[in-house]
Amino acid sequence: MATRSDPFREFERLVGQVISAERASATVPMDLYRSGDHYVLHVDLPGADPGTIDVNVEDRTLTIRAQRTAHTDQDVQWLAKERPVGTYARQLTVGRGLALDAISATYEDGVLTLTIPVAEEAKPRRIEVQRASGASQITASAPAGS
Repeated sequence: MATRSDPFREFERLVGQVISAERASATVPMDLYRSGDHYVLHVDLPGADPGTIDVNVEDRTLTIRAQRTAHTDQDVQWLAKERPVGTYARQLTVGRGLALDAISATYEDGVLTLTIPVAEEAKPRRIEVQRASGASQITASAPAGS
């Protein structure tokens, strides 16, 4: 039994693999939550070399970049190559009230964790109202001439 080969279907399959790999490399999944007086941001950077991770803040924009390099071995015949390579990047606009100069970062098991404290001036605080010390007391007196 003869099988027919459709070169366009094979081309479409290959293009689909390339596009899905590019799309996968462009996404950087993250979780963000507040815990007490700081925010925690977890960013997935699987396979990224820790030496390539760059986190910076400029004009209220937090930028995270990391590089994942391809393994290029000689005399290799690839059977499947689906893992994305290249530069991961994610930018977030951050609001006021964060201590951007006190961000801490760790990278473990392919996850970058940023801890961003709330600025002291943005933390809620209770203001105690005190009674004025020189307050005059108002007393009721009988009208004159009664």
